[in-house]
Amino acid sequence: MPLKARDYKSGIKPIWCPGCGHYSVLNAITKAMAARELTSHNTAIVSGIGCSSRLPAYVSSYGFHGVHGRALPLATGLKVARPDLEVVAVGGDGDGFSIGGNHFLHACRRNVDIVYIAMDNEVYGMTKGQASPTSPETWLDGKLTPHGTEVRAFQPCAIALASGAGFIARGYSGDPNGLAQLIFEAMAFPGFAFIQVLSQCVTFVPEQTAWKQRVHPVEGAPETAAEAAALIHADDGFGKGILYRSPRPVWPRPHAQADQTEDPRAGFAL
Repeated sequence: MPLKARDYKSGIKPIWCPGCGHYSVLNAITKAMAARELTSHNTAIVSGIGCSSRLPAYVSSYGFHGVHGRALPLATGLKVARPDLEVVAVGGDGDGFSIGGNHFLHACRRNVDIVYIAMDNEVYGMTKGQASPTSPETWLDGKLTPHGTEVRAFQPCAIALASGAGFIARGYSGDPNGLAQLIFEAMAFPGFAFIQVLSQCVTFVPEQTAWKQRVHPVEGAPETAAEAAALIHADDGFGKGILYRSPRPVWPRPHAQADQTEDPRAGFAL
């Protein structure tokens, strides 16, 4: 009998704040797992540190809760060692684009066959509301950024494209069915697949409830990286859908085994 989305939940009750967008992301992931007919023992969810990184405990699969910013190297190592597993890395904007920013760049360029879901609420929620890499320049915090961040916000999708990611998408936690479809397609993509999820934090940024009126489908279907770059840079940051999809060889690439019957010292002379 096919499993349903609820069958992929561990039974551990999430402890996110009421109204947090991460609940919908969890639901979208389990819906995609059911649609892909994955088995729990062949699936692994890997995370770093942060509110969103609690997610592995809520899924009935293998899981690894790593240290801050290290979800992608952990997920990469797991997939290379166990290519039979469906490996999904999850995290937030601080975990993924600040301390984990360097790992994000190289995960895009290596193109290991994993999915990375970054739940972006533009704030450090677990540490009580500080500016994150994706916070707008106007983000005000009385203690740390009383005049705004005065720093341009990090652009995850643009950076992913420039770093070589072959699948780039943006979803919205308020559209769990649409997000589940994006995750399904990311899992089916052969290579590194990145999804930026606009996942509202109503506790520290209650104005994010207005995102529901701002999100919109992306216009067009880019066929080249140049077209995708034009789309991403022209977008207002609220376009949802697949922004770029172009398969390229997955790493590590298969190589013929060297002939071990020959003496490796043959032809060598002191």
